[in-house]
Amino acid sequence: MWSVSKVLVLQFMLLCSLLATEAAVVHRHKFIIEETPYTKLCSSKKILTVNGKFPGPVLYATKGDTVIVDVYNKGSENITIHWHGVKQPRNPWSDGPEFITQCPIRPGTKFSQRIVLSDEEGTLWWHAHSDWSRATVHGALLVYPSKGSQFPFPKPSAEVPIILGEWWKSDISQVLSQFLSSGGDPAVSDAYMINGQPGDRYPCSKNDTFKINVEYGKTYLLRMVNAVMNNIMFFSIANHQITVVGSDGSYLKPFKSDYIAISPGQTIDFLLEANQPLNHYYMEAQPYSSAPGAAFNRNTTTAVVEYRGNYTPSSSPLRPTLPVFNDINSSVTFTGKLRSLADSKHPVNVPLNVTTNLLYSVSINTLPCPDNSSCTSPIRGSRFAASVNNISFILPKIDILQAYHKHINGVYGKQFPDFPPLNFDFTGSNLSVTLRQHDRRTEVKVLEYGSVVELVFQGTNLLSGIDHPMHLHGYSFYVVGWGFGNFNRTRDPQTYNLVDPPLMNTIAVPRNGWTAIRFVADNPGVWFMHCHFERHASWGMEMTFIVKDGKRSSERVLPPPPDMPKC
Repeated sequence: MWSVSKVLVLQFMLLCSLLATEAAVVHRHKFIIEETPYTKLCSSKKILTVNGKFPGPVLYATKGDTVIVDVYNKGSENITIHWHGVKQPRNPWSDGPEFITQCPIRPGTKFSQRIVLSDEEGTLWWHAHSDWSRATVHGALLVYPSKGSQFPFPKPSAEVPIILGEWWKSDISQVLSQFLSSGGDPAVSDAYMINGQPGDRYPCSKNDTFKINVEYGKTYLLRMVNAVMNNIMFFSIANHQITVVGSDGSYLKPFKSDYIAISPGQTIDFLLEANQPLNHYYMEAQPYSSAPGAAFNRNTTTAVVEYRGNYTPSSSPLRPTLPVFNDINSSVTFTGKLRSLADSKHPVNVPLNVTTNLLYSVSINTLPCPDNSSCTSPIRGSRFAASVNNISFILPKIDILQAYHKHINGVYGKQFPDFPPLNFDFTGSNLSVTLRQHDRRTEVKVLEYGSVVELVFQGTNLLSGIDHPMHLHGYSFYVVGWGFGNFNRTRDPQTYNLVDPPLMNTIAVPRNGWTAIRFVADNPGVWFMHCHFERHASWGMEMTFIVKDGKRSSERVLPPPPDMPKC
């Protein structure tokens, strides 16, 4: 029997919890997922959109706010929505990856997702996290300083979201289906895009090319998201240096640059000073690809910066000079300049006393074709695969979070290795074909609450080395080091930056190199980690962490919402 005093205490605790929740500013939005006719790019087809928009609506919030999004699936496909870069403290239920933290939202059903912001400040984004739907289902999430605070740089005259995207004339579900059945690479996309348009050098986009109107002497904050499916992108604005001030929902020490290198999943905030002669100037983006011989769309997408005033512009906007498509030095040099702001109002807290050391190899592998005639990959008798620590991840049929919460056996194993099971010269040349063999399983790594984790991603040269933009859900992490070749546990930590490393949620592991990150496992739940190249993720370059509950009630996963989608 419960005593009256116990009941009163529980009621008081519940009331306090509700009052605390109501004290936070809550924004409510409706997302209608539906197939929308799209006729602007020389082809008429239906694409999956949110509220009929491509890219989707921009969400605005303030640091610490809660955003509730009612997602109605009125399309014909299953869907999930992920809030990329939002830590979701104790609330993995609304994180979004299909069959990791939820079953998909089926056509004709609804799911209310509660997005809980904590210390994020800057540009984040949201996107579909089921199959390849994120090609058209994505948008920006802008998080402003809390009340009474301000940007750590002069207030800009205006802010402009810039979303880099990728476009196929074919239906994206058909692109995915053909890609998976062939065992090879996906069909090359037809265009890259800036805010939904490839630019005026594409005839069908000439009238709809995105333009920014600026006034001489003013400064503009551009908030860039790379929603491209399979490529890191170079970006530049003709005749203008930009000043980088943030990335992945965190501020950076400002630095000037002639170009940007941005990975899929990453965001970059930068200032544009309108300080050039009155004219029209192109902003351009083109892909960076480090894999020799890999097929990809080499086209350039454009938008235009137009100065206000009475003048006769050049017959064609001035063009910037971008690094060449395989300029690995330009890519790593830009990323290597990222440093946390690390001032009194934006302190860093780099974990120093590591308790859990992990080394994860990220590789391109092969699988035997079930029927040689059905495979069209370049490697005879084989199809492409990908792995983390020699395990190619298989999505289960019941989401891992539900299985963990309800103690459902047989959904996943707990034997994900801390180190590569095969130890070899990871970045050597002419590696043995036998090293491409791997396991295909659903394994997780269990972390104790409060563990201080150092995770080193080790790229390999199996088949061909390539960059891997790795994204961790539920956390931001400090990027404390990187380098080329094989990670050396004795030598390389001596070069770590433990003073002002960037705080990221997505980081590109350089081709045939390594990247070291650190974080404290203080957000209990089930959290996905994967390469943000969609083809690599589809091949299995994914894994999952389970972070156990702590001892206090404030260190435990919240209960699931009542409308969780059913499997």
